[in-house]
Amino acid sequence: MATRSMATRCNAAIIRALGALALLLPLAAPAADLIALDVEQQRAFGIDLIAPFAADARLSRRYPAEVAVPNRQLRVVAAPQGGVLETLRVAEGEQVAAGQVIAELRSPDLVDTQSQYLEGLIRLELAESVLARDRKLLREGVIAERRLLESQAQQRELANLVEQRRQLLELAGLAAEDIATLTQTRRLSSTLPIHAPIAGVVLQQMVSTGQSVAAADPLYRVAKLDPLWLEIHVPVGQLAGLAVGNEVFLTRQGTAGKIITIGRMVHGRDQGVLVRAEIHEGSQGLRPGQFVEVQLMTALANAPSDGETLHGWRLPSSALVRDGEATYVFVARDGGFAAEPVTLIGEEEQSVVVSGALEATDQVAISGVVALKAAWLGGE
Repeated sequence: MATRSMATRCNAAIIRALGALALLLPLAAPAADLIALDVEQQRAFGIDLIAPFAADARLSRRYPAEVAVPNRQLRVVAAPQGGVLETLRVAEGEQVAAGQVIAELRSPDLVDTQSQYLEGLIRLELAESVLARDRKLLREGVIAERRLLESQAQQRELANLVEQRRQLLELAGLAAEDIATLTQTRRLSSTLPIHAPIAGVVLQQMVSTGQSVAAADPLYRVAKLDPLWLEIHVPVGQLAGLAVGNEVFLTRQGTAGKIITIGRMVHGRDQGVLVRAEIHEGSQGLRPGQFVEVQLMTALANAPSDGETLHGWRLPSSALVRDGEATYVFVARDGGFAAEPVTLIGEEEQSVVVSGALEATDQVAISGVVALKAAWLGGE
């Protein structure tokens, strides 16, 4: 009952205030649409004022965005040979350095490839020895030049064969240091070290120790996580004003990125167009596959046809007053307030962007506008 009585008293106070304001209307000053109101009366009606902020862009509504790794920063580590995984040295979530050994594979095929390389190497050494001897004999006049040419051809052929088998060892996964060690020691090994191709984080481990794998089977996914991408599906009808370079704001993380691509295809599932942004600052707090909320900075949509830049004004949503299809704001003038027509350009979460005959020095009412509207309409 106390609550109802209090509400009744408040309503009565508002009615009395509106009635008092209506009595002031006949005393209105010069302009026909001016609502006469002094400072004390403004305070009584709880009218707060704010200056409009110049705006040449607006914030979109919130969209979900998926965090993704840029393609250039993602590598899939695959088994270079068939065999059995003897050791996995890293796991999901670990940091790795470029060239670091992350797994070891026992592969019988590797022994055969090394044997062929060493065989070619021995034959090449013999051919080089024969070539050196034939050069000496030619200088002494013991052999004909044709014999030397044959030795040179044999040496070049074997050198090409050794280089080919060296490349096969590289394709098998041996690093240059491993091949140099094999060349020096001539010792075969069935254990193949697998190296990280880039510095980054292990995103996914796709095998387990002791598992048999074939050549090209994926083992790990390794990625560099700075910068990251944000992939946003924007409805095709909301693309107006979007451009490469526009800012994208992560509303909860308090950071921002920039749009780098706007797709050309409409996805049938949601009728959205893929907008991709790149984020550098604050990427450490994001994880691939995570969904975040973003807002896009878009240019003002209702640009003049003559190519001039459209200048808008940002105001709290509470400043707008609608009368039919028209939209107004109440601007403080000498002796009261005037209703200024504006055009709504864009709606943000708690603010709006409008165009109209406003100035940066104006003071616009953002509270008490219900009483001002009642007085304004009652005086027409």
